[in-house]
Amino acid sequence: MGETGAFLRMNRKEAGYRPVEERVRDYAPVEVNLPYGELEAQAARCMNCGTPFCHSSGCPVVNLIPDFNELIYHGRWNEALDILLATNNFPEFTGRVCPAPCEAACVLAINREPVSIRNIELAIIEHAYENGMMRPFRPAQRYSESVAVIGSGPSGLAVADTLNKDGYNVTVFDKDRRPGGILRYGIPDFKLEKRVIDRRIALMKEEGVVFEMGVTVGEDVSFKFLKDRYDAICLSGGARQPRDLPAPGRDLAGIHFAMDFLKCQNLLNEGAEAPVEKRISAEGKSVIVIGGGDTGADCVGTAIRQKARRVLQFEIMPKPPGVRPESTPWPRWPNILRESSSHKEGCERRWSVSTKEFIGDAGRLKALDCVEVECGRDESGRLRFKEKPGSEFTVEAELVLLAMGFVGPGKNRLADDLGIERDSRGNIKVDPRYMTSVPGIFAAGDMSRGQSLVVRAIADGRRAAGNIAAYLRRNG
Repeated sequence: MGETGAFLRMNRKEAGYRPVEERVRDYAPVEVNLPYGELEAQAARCMNCGTPFCHSSGCPVVNLIPDFNELIYHGRWNEALDILLATNNFPEFTGRVCPAPCEAACVLAINREPVSIRNIELAIIEHAYENGMMRPFRPAQRYSESVAVIGSGPSGLAVADTLNKDGYNVTVFDKDRRPGGILRYGIPDFKLEKRVIDRRIALMKEEGVVFEMGVTVGEDVSFKFLKDRYDAICLSGGARQPRDLPAPGRDLAGIHFAMDFLKCQNLLNEGAEAPVEKRISAEGKSVIVIGGGDTGADCVGTAIRQKARRVLQFEIMPKPPGVRPESTPWPRWPNILRESSSHKEGCERRWSVSTKEFIGDAGRLKALDCVEVECGRDESGRLRFKEKPGSEFTVEAELVLLAMGFVGPGKNRLADDLGIERDSRGNIKVDPRYMTSVPGIFAAGDMSRGQSLVVRAIADGRRAAGNIAAYLRRNG
């Protein structure tokens, strides 16, 4: 598999990014692509592993990574596409936004740079689009049963795409104006340009999926309406309830949830009209992003493009080590320091920082009172943070973006009206078949599993679709 010993002779080659001074002036993709010929050479680094951990341990959708690497090495792009699409509905999404746990689980990652799996995956699907291979797939047989999917994010799209290809009639409902969920409204264009989503949605429509946008289920349409028309329903609305920071001064103007900030800019980028007074702008301001994850990094990059005067990112957890620690051994996802393209554009990062109070003047945010903390665990194993005496400090801020993750799906009219059970974290509770406590209603993605990766939402949607199909066969 691959070229014998190529991983010994050839180093990993990164695609890289556009120059910082160029990319911060627009919202175009920051990552550049390696030529197809160079990716064929990179695929040669894939070894003939007895157990391919990239596939069995690292990849949530269980991509057949060694198989498509082998095909790409030999220039057999069409066959590689078939292998990739057999396990992943949307490699054009994961190839752009996935943190690539498969690469962390690559056997080469034990003591060398892993195979460029994500870049190869993205190249396969883009090569297919460029060469007319992504043609509409219409199932040979259409069943009479129909399914309503509520939510058009990655899990909902995966449910819809999988069931539609199986021959079921699928309608996707979403309260937003255009489909995509977090892909469209939460992830910045410089990581995932929206033409990529539009291209896929257009293909799904040609294949028979119906999209009903601007519809709030439970308000605009009732459960009775859906039950009378659909044989199964899948809830896939995502984790929409952001974690708040209830410190004194939280009600000051200038404090926003990260997703509100990102959605505002994404809407502006697609030409949507928004009143000036409702826009969240970082221009000329000292901006503090609270939260050290990917969403926080997206806020950093967006604030820089909006011409913020200064951008800081605070994280309450301690600074991760630069190399894989013993606590997360291979092939697990390593707890190491990561620097996104946004961080490289100009951002001050601080760890072990807790915000004690928001300080304002005339109702508007002016500064934050913060303190350094030490992280530990109590007797039950739960994380606890202890303030370090004498470490208090105040920092100027006119805009704070809360990017501390999500605590669950929040209120859902349909789920609440039907009394659908929730778990201890407030997520929609499902059984091993992805069915909720109400027969015929399923749930998938972050709405039931909690906040996670786009690729895990897709995997969840695929599995939910398989169980919905089994339910329809039993009850048809």
